[in-house]
Amino acid sequence: MRLISPIRSKQVTALKLLDRIDSPADLKKLKKRELKQLAAEIRQELVARVTSNGGHLASNLGAVELTIALHRVFDSPRDKIVWDVGHQSYVHKLLTGRRKRFASLRQYGGISGFTSRSESEHDPFGAGHASTSVSAALGMAIARDLAGDDYHVVAIIGDGAITGGMALEAMNQAGHLGSRMCVVLNDNGMSISPTVGGIAKLLNRVRLDYRYQWAEKRGERLIDALPLGKKLVQFGQWLRRGFKGLVMPTVLWEELGLTYIGPIDGHDISALETALAQARAYSKPTFVHIITTKGKGYQPAEGDAVYFHGVPVKSASTRVVPSYSEVFAQTVLRLAREEPRLVAITPAMPEGNFLSTVEAEFPQRVFDVGICEQHAVTFAAGLATQGFIPIVAIYSTFLQRAFDQIIHDVCLQDLPVIFAIDRSGIVGEDGKTHQGTFDISYLKFIPNLIVAAPKDENELQHLLYTAVKSKHPMAIRYPRGSGLGIEIEPVLHEIPIGKGEIIRQGKDVAILAIGTMVAPAVEAARELASRGIEATVVNARFAKPLDAELITDLARRIKRLVTIEENALSGGFGSSVVDLLQESGINDIRLKSIGIPDEFVEQGAQAVLRAKYGLDAQGIAKQALELFPGH
Repeated sequence: MRLISPIRSKQVTALKLLDRIDSPADLKKLKKRELKQLAAEIRQELVARVTSNGGHLASNLGAVELTIALHRVFDSPRDKIVWDVGHQSYVHKLLTGRRKRFASLRQYGGISGFTSRSESEHDPFGAGHASTSVSAALGMAIARDLAGDDYHVVAIIGDGAITGGMALEAMNQAGHLGSRMCVVLNDNGMSISPTVGGIAKLLNRVRLDYRYQWAEKRGERLIDALPLGKKLVQFGQWLRRGFKGLVMPTVLWEELGLTYIGPIDGHDISALETALAQARAYSKPTFVHIITTKGKGYQPAEGDAVYFHGVPVKSASTRVVPSYSEVFAQTVLRLAREEPRLVAITPAMPEGNFLSTVEAEFPQRVFDVGICEQHAVTFAAGLATQGFIPIVAIYSTFLQRAFDQIIHDVCLQDLPVIFAIDRSGIVGEDGKTHQGTFDISYLKFIPNLIVAAPKDENELQHLLYTAVKSKHPMAIRYPRGSGLGIEIEPVLHEIPIGKGEIIRQGKDVAILAIGTMVAPAVEAARELASRGIEATVVNARFAKPLDAELITDLARRIKRLVTIEENALSGGFGSSVVDLLQESGINDIRLKSIGIPDEFVEQGAQAVLRAKYGLDAQGIAKQALELFPGH
């Protein structure tokens, strides 16, 4: 594991200008010569806090000057500043009254690592997923027009998020409607990994090609030299676009109906203020293109923006245990060596799910499609129709975005697409927008889809092998973080689909656990045994199909059942067990279902949140005891 060295505490306590900023109004009072110092102080605070709490470091370091300029030119909260994803909003939080609470960033009960309407009036739209800002900003702009108001609306979107179909759909309509708003593209050549796709190549032409300066200046000189006259002016405008279009990707945005401004040095506050003021004065939608360096001002982050995109929380543990994501990638690599038809697809997460290790050996069989979850799933479906075996490696919270494609394009046609669902269950400090607590519920009712969850990292590899052999769509959910330290068996084998296993025998209560809940269920059984209650513990493995024979047999014999899952109770594994028992005519039992109640899970350490919802050994034992009144 890489060690991150925070800035020394002496530097952090030396802050002066930042300590005076409690609102954007205070920022406007600063002299221009003070802004560079303020930017440096903000970067010191970011590095000190994020290296301690974890979070998005490189992306925020690159947005410091932009955020300062935005709040000097616009008047938040009256003007609406909408941050795409929200992972670039830490500086925004520091400048909008949350500086004193910044130490609680991403902590339980603290401020969010993303934008949140409930947290501040300066956050007009909550976010955590990419490509939503332009749609939301356009909605606000139209609402303003319908209400006869005159505030400004700005959407800030990264070059990775702008490749998402939703962002392009929104800009298409923004240009059509012509309502006054501003889209700021923060172009640093990165999403989490380097941005991919045709739009990324267009943007690279501006970022890397000096000729855009010549085209811009040459077009302006030609227009200035033309005599007055409407037709000649129109011709001059056409000529300017022609020169610029030779080397610049402005035509894309301008054909959509947005006036292009840029490219602008995203670390020059004066230039940024000028460009933003120009956009603010324009009566139609504008597109301000700024060029920034991800990780700006902190040498380790500038040198490795991928690693420092999301800094992990510091851990005191020295035990090195592979994560579930690493075991997943290692297994995919083994399978790819044996099966030439196997391909892997990821929506902009090759490092997060470790597919970069597979890509190194099989570059033609790993596809990073960018932040395009819907496309990723249907792309996989197309591959599957031609005899390939696609694995879509995707975080649980992002798979939600491709729900229709899972149903219509994969499962309806019973195509053998494998969904490797990373970060399922409680993910921790990323909070409400990233918790993976719904996937069992929204997947298990889809016909033809098998839904499974391993009890440990060793079982994960066997379930992946099973999925490859199944010839049907199959989803395998696994958690964020390290495995249990279980020995990885060298030989892969198939697991019978729809079959669970009994881990521990007991006559008094049966605990039916799935996925990450199997290990704490075993611990809970030991706790119950100390109180004279013997529990059977079942590793259910499959949320669909259920092991009906095993579950009904236990229900008839033991009469007390506990189901436990790190998923929403509504529509989850436990609800399927209830349905099974009712269908089987088994009504004379006592049953307790443990899981996530009907609410969104806040941010906080995984252990803290699991304890809150009774998903640890103590919580399971306590709730199982409720089936024994008077015990």
